[in-house]
Amino acid sequence: MADTGKDIERPLGQTVRSPRAAGKLGGGTIAATVVVLAVVGVSGAIALREKPFRKPQEVAVSTPKVTAAAEPAAAPAALAPVAAAKPEAPAKTGGPQIIHVQTEEGDGPPKAIVIHDPSTLGQNLKIAHIPDKALIEASETGPLPVRAADGRRPFDVYARPWSGARGARVAIVIGGLAVSQTGTQAAIAKLPAEVTLAFAPQGNSIGRWMQAARQAGHEIVMQVPLEPFDYPNINPGRNTLTVAASADENLKNLHWALSRTTNYTGVMNYMGARFSADAAAMEPFMAELGKRGLAYIDDGSSARSLAPDLALKDGVPFVSGDTAIDAVQDRGAILKKLDGLEATARAKGFAVGIGSAFDLTVDTVSSWVAEAKKRGIEIVPISAVAIDPQKG
Repeated sequence: MADTGKDIERPLGQTVRSPRAAGKLGGGTIAATVVVLAVVGVSGAIALREKPFRKPQEVAVSTPKVTAAAEPAAAPAALAPVAAAKPEAPAKTGGPQIIHVQTEEGDGPPKAIVIHDPSTLGQNLKIAHIPDKALIEASETGPLPVRAADGRRPFDVYARPWSGARGARVAIVIGGLAVSQTGTQAAIAKLPAEVTLAFAPQGNSIGRWMQAARQAGHEIVMQVPLEPFDYPNINPGRNTLTVAASADENLKNLHWALSRTTNYTGVMNYMGARFSADAAAMEPFMAELGKRGLAYIDDGSSARSLAPDLALKDGVPFVSGDTAIDAVQDRGAILKKLDGLEATARAKGFAVGIGSAFDLTVDTVSSWVAEAKKRGIEIVPISAVAIDPQKG
């Protein structure tokens, strides 16, 4: 009867253990039980302090936030959110750069990658047909290109943007624009925007065609008639720059050609084998281009041209053509020349082809460019392959 009171005190459902079994429960077992109960009690108290069914922490996604959303969890201090997507300031180097753009969420890897070439300051194509007033000097014959007060050059501002990549690149210049109205219209409409167009100063409605070309995305250059051998039997046209003329007279004729329109990156010779080989004639001509911030594109027809050395001396961006693509007006011959440009570009990085705005040339170039792009060739504006002394 001595154990009856103790049996009544036991919880319901537990059997009466023999004194021998009860004796096996030591003090350590009782202490462990007390600890477990204490931990459970503390956990329950903490849980009751918070609201039940708390909202789980949001997980940042890789898509930039474009609409209002629930407030995200606080980002780590090292990746604090920014007010808006801002590119990291690029280092001042001469080559293309990869800029990482951080979105408003601020955490995780950058959400966008932008390829940027600091050498390309190209005008927005939506307003590319509008001249930059800071780059214009008024003259009796029309607007003359000039460096801006802040140092910007027409070569930089009017250049068509490109990828900045260093793969195989081909630049193609099609000249003779504005001579034939229908031919000019077809060239602007059919040729890919990456093809550079060169305007003949003797043409008509050059200002209107310039705007159409720039709105279509083309970079443009101005052709300048220079004296060839056997002049005047072979005559480039009105206001040709000649070896016999004084420097002032040649500059006057140059200004006439330059003032025919605006928004171009440089000039390209039209003929000129004799003129380009004469230092006394070429030096003032090239110095004027350097003063005005223009490039010089040599069509590559004369091996005696002094242009490369003089361009370097006067700080003039310079390009020399590798081949005339349409000296023979035959589709097969033109395609062969274009394929040659591709081979040259793969070998040395880039190649330059010069042609005229013949219907056959325009059609052939248009179809070839579409196929060349599929083979990994990038078609670039002429400014993209220029050697620029001012940029080392």
